[in-house]
Parts: sequence; C-alpha cells; structure tokens
Amino acid sequence: MQSTCKRFCRVHSVHHVLIAFSLLAVAVLQPAAAHDFVARDLGELPGNVSQASGINERGQTVGFSDIANGDQHATLFEDGKVTDLGTLPGGSNASATGINERGQVVGWSAVGGNEQALLNEHAFLFEHGVMTDLGTLPGSRTSVANAINARGEVVGWSLNALTDSRAVLFGKKAVIDLGTLSGGYFSAAYAINDRDQVVGWSTTATDGNDHAFLFEHGAMTDLGMLPGGTSSAAFGINNRGQVVGQASTPGGYEHAFLYEHGVMTDLGTLPGGNLSVASAINDRGQVAGWSTDASGNYRAFLFEHGVMTDLGMLPGGNASSASAINNRGQLVGYSGTPYSPWHATVWTRR
Repeated sequence: MQSTCKRFCRVHSVHHVLIAFSLLAVAVLQPAAAHDFVARDLGELPGNVSQASGINERGQTVGFSDIANGDQHATLFEDGKVTDLGTLPGGSNASATGINERGQVVGWSAVGGNEQALLNEHAFLFEHGVMTDLGTLPGSRTSVANAINARGEVVGWSLNALTDSRAVLFGKKAVIDLGTLSGGYFSAAYAINDRDQVVGWSTTATDGNDHAFLFEHGAMTDLGMLPGGTSSAAFGINNRGQVVGQASTPGGYEHAFLYEHGVMTDLGTLPGGNLSVASAINDRGQVAGWSTDASGNYRAFLFEHGVMTDLGMLPGGNASSASAINNRGQLVGYSGTPYSPWHATVWTRR
C-alpha cells in the first residue's frame, strides 16, 4: 500500500513525474516516424523550468512555470505568450493540470503554511481572470483537481479526515467522495469525459494494490490488470470510453495500457525500454505518454495504428514526456534542454 506522499507525487509529476486499431487498418496504414514530428518550446515565466499538462482544441495549453524566485505558478501558454495565472491567496506554488474548450482551467495551489508537508494544497478553478478554491473533503487540508470536461465538471482527489486520499467530484456546493473499490482505503480520479465517465485508481480490501477504475452511474468498476500483473491505474479516457494508463507486468515493470470492450491491452514500450505510461487519449484513439528507451532515458511517445513512436526532444535535451493530446493530434508535455531539465513543449506533425 502506497503512502500518502507517494500518491501525492504520482499526481504531481512536477514535484520530483492506437491503440489497438483493427489489424486490417494496421496493415494498410504507415506508422509515423520520429522525424514526422516537430518539438517546439512553449517558453517560460522569468525562471528556468516549465511544464505543460493539458491542452484544448484551440491549442490553449496549461501547466506551470518557475518565476524569478524559484517558486512555480500555474501558467497558460497561448499564441507564443506565457501568462502567469498565479496562486490561491497565501500560497507561493501552483500548477494547472487541465483546460476545457471554454478556457476553464483546473489544478492545485498551495494555500500557505508548510507547503513541503504536502498538506496545504487546494484544488482550484481559474476562469474570467479569477482563481477559485474548490475546497476539500470535510476535515482535510489537501485536494487536487486533475481534469475538467466540456461542461465544467471537475475531478481529482482529496484527503479525508483520516488523511486517506479519495477520488472526488468537485461540485458547486460540496466536494463529493466517489468512494473506493471493494472496501479499499485509497482512491484518486484523473480524468473525466463529456459522458461523465471518470477514471483513476483505487485500492481494494483484497490485496491493497492499486486497481484502475471506471466510475459511471454512481458505481465504481474495477478494470482489472494485465495478465500476470498485480496493479494498474487509469489516467485518461476519451468520449468513446477508451481508457489508458499504466499496469504492472509479470516481470514487475509498469507498461502503458489501453482498455476497451472489457479488455486491457499492453501497449509495450519503445525499443529496448522496460517502462512506459499512457497519460491521455483523444477521440481519434491516439495515445500520449512516455517510455524509457534502450538507454533508460524517458521519451515522449505517440501510440497510433499499433505503433509507438518516439516524438523526440528539444535540441540538446536528454529526456521528454507527453502529458496530453487534443483531437487535432497536438501533444504537450516537457522536454529537457541544455540549460533546463523541464521546458513546456508541444509536438506537432510536420
């Protein structure tokens, strides 16, 4: 069973970080190659680090960037401009995690106190120039918003009065606990589609391990594991109900997966790699994520037509990761540069 800190860090990669098309289609479609994509630096606030976590169909991208004093602020990247969205009152650090077509932004912000204790972060909604605290479950000081759908419904997680993490829906009047699987203690929600289907992970009473879940119609369903695996977690869902995430393999490694029609499929890794994570999936079934390569480096990938393609990096970088993808096929995340380990990056097809 993971500690609260480990769970928090899984949610906050910033604090440390198709799919099975038919075989006939794969046979006739040519897979993309790395040189088919261009990586572009989205810039930064007056600091040296930035990262992108979400993108909408208009290309508006959100994430975080360091400011001059080294604190990180929630950030909007749009049309070559980098805009500081700030923090909640009393906080010095914040990060945006998602944005919808209406330009509503969600994420988390410190609210003052000892921010390194991981107990003073609140979920926020940013719209019309104002950042609003979305609150927590009763008796808690910590919550995180991970995703927002087209109707403005927000999901994420909050600690409860017992300091257990719980998947939640941030309602207009209250934070709603979505529960856990089979009597488990911990859960977290990572994505919501426009059909109000929510995915994430939950522990169970039977083994205490993380299990990917789908929440709909008031019930949480266990999506299971890869054959021979012992854990899984879902991080993305599209409007077709296809789910992606990561799951353990019999060898003990974590691999990206696609779940559809009741079946979880291992998407593998880049050549020579042993770890991969699928972060997001668009309505075309294209998957974004990261994989290690033969040298053990982290590389952003696009998975489509049964093929995982290394998206490359910014010039001089040695690592990259893709966090989100829109229906136009634009991917965002981060890439290393010669002078920074993280720079917000967008990948587009040439």
